[in-house]
Amino acid sequence: MALLKVRGFDVHKGYLDAARQRALIESLRGVLKAAPLFSPEVPGGGRMSVRMTSAGQFGWFSDAKNYRYTEQHPAGQAWPVIPAEVLEIWRVLTGLERPPECCLLNYYGEGARMGLHQDKDEADFSFPVVSISLGDDGLFRIGNRTRGGKTESLWLNSGDVVVMGGAARLAYHGVDRIRFKSSRLLPKGGRINLTLRVVT
Repeated sequence: MALLKVRGFDVHKGYLDAARQRALIESLRGVLKAAPLFSPEVPGGGRMSVRMTSAGQFGWFSDAKNYRYTEQHPAGQAWPVIPAEVLEIWRVLTGLERPPECCLLNYYGEGARMGLHQDKDEADFSFPVVSISLGDDGLFRIGNRTRGGKTESLWLNSGDVVVMGGAARLAYHGVDRIRFKSSRLLPKGGRINLTLRVVT
């Protein structure tokens, strides 16, 4: 395991070994059964190439109107609880007593990507965002606190965990592409990214 500091982002390379990655995937099966993946609309039309769902008190949601947090899955049921294995990663890496209120699960299939964006729908930016990578490699791009300017990219591998806090909390970031089936963790290929956030 190694800690890289990239533009204020703490990148914990290889934080989760193979056994912990498999255990984490098992813990997510109940989440996916209770709150199936969906393809959100985006303001202005179209749909994201990433499919998503959430766990916790709140889930992140997008439609033709705006981006926001909701207390229910689009099908109407409450979001499932965040698995204990996920909460433990937050507790150890942040040292915070306050737990996250949302665990957003993004699934990247072949050809999926996530454009540069800020995580700014939360009420208090003093809390970090913790991002967990599982499955296929993803090319993660880090920008600035405003659009434009020079960016920096690095590959995130299965088991890597990124903590975005402090000056990096509102930096633009995204995933340009994945190396589909570069990992054997998910039988059908793809990348799962979990992001933990305090919402209120």
